[in-house]
Amino acid sequence: MRASRVILAGFMGTGKTEVGRRLARSLGWTFVDTDALVESAAGRSVSAVFAEEGEPVFRAREREAVAQACTLNATVVAVGGGALLDPENRRRLLAAGPVVCLRASPRELVRRLGTARDRPLLNGDGTASEQERLARIESLLAERAPVYALATHAVDTDGLSLDEVAARVEALVQESGGGAA
Repeated sequence: MRASRVILAGFMGTGKTEVGRRLARSLGWTFVDTDALVESAAGRSVSAVFAEEGEPVFRAREREAVAQACTLNATVVAVGGGALLDPENRRRLLAAGPVVCLRASPRELVRRLGTARDRPLLNGDGTASEQERLARIESLLAERAPVYALATHAVDTDGLSLDEVAARVEALVQESGGGAA
């Protein structure tokens, strides 16, 4: 039996949302981003939830969004970079379908993310220097490496277009029997 969901995980800036949209279009499926589900339920941005309610409240909302996404069929699901850190999320996501971790080098992530102010775990108010952002990315990647390693598949995104990444994800999932017919 083929999976009815593909889960995209990985660090911020690896392209989960845009790759997910392209992959869903290619498969003829729908696309869901758990951060968008959190924002819809909270009535404000992820950054605002972090700022106003703190990370624990965001993670609880994220857990609800993951549970909701894991019930949808014929869906590509992009999860936030820290979603796999939660054991309940991990269990749900790994049971829901193949989990593909998108990866990028720390330097590439610094380039892609720039000084974005909507990344509360990276540089908060946007005043962090490039070196500080790089150090923070390296630290978070090291912390998350054990859970990212639990993904069914991994795709390195450095030097690839979003379409190339989507095609690699689709090929991996279909080769393993986890995608659409």
